[in-house]
Amino acid sequence: MGVYVLLTTWLVQKGSAESKPPAGDPTVEADPRDHRDDPDAPWPVRRGGWVLRIYENSLSIAMLSLFALAFAGHVVTGAHAYNAEQTAHGQPSVSTGAFLFRSEFWFQSLQNWQSEFLAVGSLVVLSVYLRQRGSPESKPVHAPHASTGAD
Repeated sequence: MGVYVLLTTWLVQKGSAESKPPAGDPTVEADPRDHRDDPDAPWPVRRGGWVLRIYENSLSIAMLSLFALAFAGHVVTGAHAYNAEQTAHGQPSVSTGAFLFRSEFWFQSLQNWQSEFLAVGSLVVLSVYLRQRGSPESKPVHAPHASTGAD
């Protein structure tokens, strides 16, 4: 999802409700530094500098951090489960680092990632032609297929 967030910053798919309009959206593209004096602006915008730099990329940072934590958690818990199975069969156990390079780890990981990629890809592609009334993930029911963005 972190990569998805980053890619939607630059890529445009005509007709997708998940995409920015091809011509650009002035409210999405606005430079937050132009709003430093706005009393309603969030604190990091008013503060500026490195705090603003982190804040304006905070969604990507959060998503990629969650991915890294989930990946690390999978390595640790997967190694524990693998070693328990190895012990039950009288086989030697492996270290957590060594488990990272075993085919079992990558087989489990790629099975999970396939479903995530399929879900996100399906949403992006199907949202061009299909609608769900009242959903923020869908274009309005009356919107033409070629319109881009959920506006």
